[in-house]
Amino acid sequence: MTAAPAPATAAPPSLYDRIGGADGVRLVVDRFYDLMEHEPEYAELRAMHDADLLPVRVSLTQFLSAWLGGPRDWFVARPGACIMSAHGAMPITRETARQWVHAMSRALAETRVERTLGAQMQQSFLRMAHAMLLRAGAAEV
Repeated sequence: MTAAPAPATAAPPSLYDRIGGADGVRLVVDRFYDLMEHEPEYAELRAMHDADLLPVRVSLTQFLSAWLGGPRDWFVARPGACIMSAHGAMPITRETARQWVHAMSRALAETRVERTLGAQMQQSFLRMAHAMLLRAGAAEV
């Protein structure tokens, strides 16, 4: 008698699935830009952006979707680009990096992203902000 094959184990859900797919990413991005647009504590960060935030809302939604394991539209539309190159011309300072990290942290918390996923994302965002500051010749966040 032969042994029955072992049951296939399902792959763990991707980070993209854990955040809620396209809708979950969009919620975080929209909350982030709503905070940036309406909260005075993010005024310097807001001033770095064009008046119309729709293009950057779409771009960040696509970037985060791909970064979390979802559709790779952002990278397909920008061959060879990375998040650092997308921000290369922006005058990133310690204060604007701090505002970005803080607003993103609030967006993750306020949209109720799973706690461990939110913490993991926040650590990555801190590393991104630090790298952008180093590139700009500034100090840590």
